[in-house]
Amino acid sequence: MDNSSIPAEMRAWQWTGTGNPLTLSVVPVPEPGPGEVLIRVRAAGMCHSDVGELDEPSWAANIHRCPITLGHEIAGDVVALGPGVDSARVGDRVGVHPLGATVPGYGRDGGYAAFHVAPVGDLVPLPEGMSFELGALGTDAGMTSHHGVVEVAGVTAGDRVGIIGLGGLGQIGARIAVLLGAEVHAADPSPDARRLGEELGAVEVVADAADLAGRGLDAVIDFAGFTATAQAAVQAIRVGGVVVMIGMGAHTSQLVTADVIHQKAVIRGSSGGTRADIASVYRYLAEGRIVPAVERLTFEQVAEGIDRLRDGKVTGRLVVMM
Repeated sequence: MDNSSIPAEMRAWQWTGTGNPLTLSVVPVPEPGPGEVLIRVRAAGMCHSDVGELDEPSWAANIHRCPITLGHEIAGDVVALGPGVDSARVGDRVGVHPLGATVPGYGRDGGYAAFHVAPVGDLVPLPEGMSFELGALGTDAGMTSHHGVVEVAGVTAGDRVGIIGLGGLGQIGARIAVLLGAEVHAADPSPDARRLGEELGAVEVVADAADLAGRGLDAVIDFAGFTATAQAAVQAIRVGGVVVMIGMGAHTSQLVTADVIHQKAVIRGSSGGTRADIASVYRYLAEGRIVPAVERLTFEQVAEGIDRLRDGKVTGRLVVMM
């Protein structure tokens, strides 16, 4: 894109303080500084953590300025280079590592806008032919799921694995476990999500995570994050099995001490991941081995998408197409 065709201003959906509604503002188009690139945002994934930023006072400590543009799952094409950038070119199709040098939507303006500035070291190339919408959801949703299943749970072929919650992250995590050769047992209260779980290759999909009790699973990854699901995970593992906590449906959870002790449960938290996790998920997506359930929204529907995430009325992943 010729710099003369980059507008001076753009609309952006912004956080203006805990408890305030998402605000549609008109802001200047940013300019890339040294080591940065300007990306024309083509797709931005929506995440339940956006709801946390808006609603939960504890999240404000991680937000570095007010107002700030939300949206941390970003894919687009490079349209301008800052000084000293020689590892990217105008026209490159990229995703943005959401936990890189600074975090979009927290440490710098995010992707619910037409343009976004990112450090060049945070870019992950999109495989040829892969859509921007898959590039967007492959950043946080893909990265976090891959890291939790592969790096933290250590799932390998032949393992018996539980997946609690088949939403935007859980569906990807379940599919990765299947692709690794694991026997997957899943749980989700939504009939649509349970049908999706069967399509992903799970050998069992139940409505209540408590129904996984006694399965003797090697690992359970909890993508929901409530007291009931955490307790169900402990009861579903074999003695010495691993429980990985990823979902944050509740701020706190309580576990039955005796169950943790008698199961000799290994409980691990998992958050985020690396550029390598994103690249691995991109390969799965580009090869068609992961085909996530995606619903596309327009830029004008961002606030509506937040409300639906808040109300738990989303199956799969919402992606805003610019």
